Amino acid sequence: MSATQRSATRELLGILKPFWATLALSIALGVVGGISITALLTAINRVLNAKGGMTQGMMFAFAAICALALLSSILSNVGTNYVGQKVIARLRKDLGGRVLSAPIEQLERYRSHRLIPVLTHDIDTVSDLAFGLPQLIISLTVTLGCLGYLATLSLPMFLVAAGAVVLGTIAQYIARGRGLAGFEQAREQEDLLQKHYRGMAEGAKELRIHRPRRQRLHRHQLGETADNICRLQVRSVNIFLAASTFGSLLFFVVIGATLAVQTWWPTSDRSVLSGFIMTLLFMKGPLESVLGLLPLLGRNRIALRRIAELNERFSNPEPYLLLEGDAREPAMEPLRTLELRDVRYAYPAVGDAPPFVMGPLNLKIEAGEMLFVVGENGGGKTTLIKLLLGLYTPHSGEVLVNGKVVEASSRDDYRQLFTTIFADFFLFEELMDGQRDIPAEAARYLERLEIAHKVGVADGAFTTTDLSTGQRKRLALVHAWLDQRPILVFDEWAADQDPTFRRIFYTELLPDLKRQGRTLIVISHDDRYFDVADQLVRMEQGQLVSERALA
Repeated sequence: MSATQRSATRELLGILKPFWATLALSIALGVVGGISITALLTAINRVLNAKGGMTQGMMFAFAAICALALLSSILSNVGTNYVGQKVIARLRKDLGGRVLSAPIEQLERYRSHRLIPVLTHDIDTVSDLAFGLPQLIISLTVTLGCLGYLATLSLPMFLVAAGAVVLGTIAQYIARGRGLAGFEQAREQEDLLQKHYRGMAEGAKELRIHRPRRQRLHRHQLGETADNICRLQVRSVNIFLAASTFGSLLFFVVIGATLAVQTWWPTSDRSVLSGFIMTLLFMKGPLESVLGLLPLLGRNRIALRRIAELNERFSNPEPYLLLEGDAREPAMEPLRTLELRDVRYAYPAVGDAPPFVMGPLNLKIEAGEMLFVVGENGGGKTTLIKLLLGLYTPHSGEVLVNGKVVEASSRDDYRQLFTTIFADFFLFEELMDGQRDIPAEAARYLERLEIAHKVGVADGAFTTTDLSTGQRKRLALVHAWLDQRPILVFDEWAADQDPTFRRIFYTELLPDLKRQGRTLIVISHDDRYFDVADQLVRMEQGQLVSERALA
């Protein structure tokens, strides 16, 4: 067993651990149901060959077995369904927690078109198994019970049937190896398909005005990927179907061989032959049900492997990151200074290119100060901000607040000092503002940002976020105002604003926030407004090449 397979098995066992008692009881009930169905078959065969027909005792026994089979099968279905849904819910919560607590660098390198299929497609595949598990347990039990009954009827004919089952199993094993390879390739193509879907959604405007790119995406990228998935799935399922059909035909071969055995070694008890053939025909259904679930088991194995790979990739969560418990702002002393001291950070090398190295960086920001970070694109401005925010952990050097080093144990509390609007920001519709009257305050801010005529606040959330990028950034600024945190960070916030509101941002909004005692860190290319800043630093190729006080 490979390391990945062991990881997937260990992951599944770990998820099932809290439900072992319920799962074991459900499996036991499924086994009881399967045995009861086999007992019914035995009873039917005896009644058919009894001289006096069905006696009253046989009727009561038959009714009791029917009731037991029905009750145990229903309870087994209910129990396994309960466990299956609980497992899916736990998987979703656990994977969500791992994503939330994963280091930002890992999340940025693990593309969303690979992440989303694991959280949706693979978990849904595991969910499908939860519905098929009761059927698998009962059908497998019935099959084994029928084989046991055949052995009691006639050992030579049982050996013929057992040989056919072994031959069918070998065919299924060969089909499983080839079929799983196709399912694995199809799953790889699912990631690529998700990437194309993302391009269609996020690049809709660009595709609408660029016909060759639109046609290439539809015909070649999307079309070829969808066709590849279809071809791989059809081929893999056909392999399983061929093996299953081969197994079904073996039943009739066994029946023919049984009749031949009866011809060569006749038995005086005709009920043995009729019971044997009837049992074989009855067993064909449950066995085909088991074989029909094998493709689902194969896809489930691949899904569990992908889930295990995701867990493995995010197996080192950021320590001391609180996902549960008290969500209130931590009690911290008033901000006096924020400092980077000899901080270094390096990105992994890509191909033959040398790694991009930041630092050593030395920067000190006083409380209530307005700092502008300027420089060319790719110079390291956003990385500098992420180091200041504690989103990236320096490879060497220290981040200090009020002269105290920010340790791993206090980093999450440290981040609560900041409200940030990134250039690639995500706008949450819900407003989180403690116990204050959100609608009243938010309405004042919307008026100030000249957007109240388009959006309001209802039930603690914006009434709409379907706005232009510049207007959405104004809504993000409402979040920043309501957060009431001491440090505000703006990553090229004014880049999507019209000239009039850009002037308002630099000459009215920022000074107002400063008068409120906020510390402001602004990434900007608007050199005509640099004189507003108290301090200006320039980033160039990962270095702070200049630092000067303006006020």
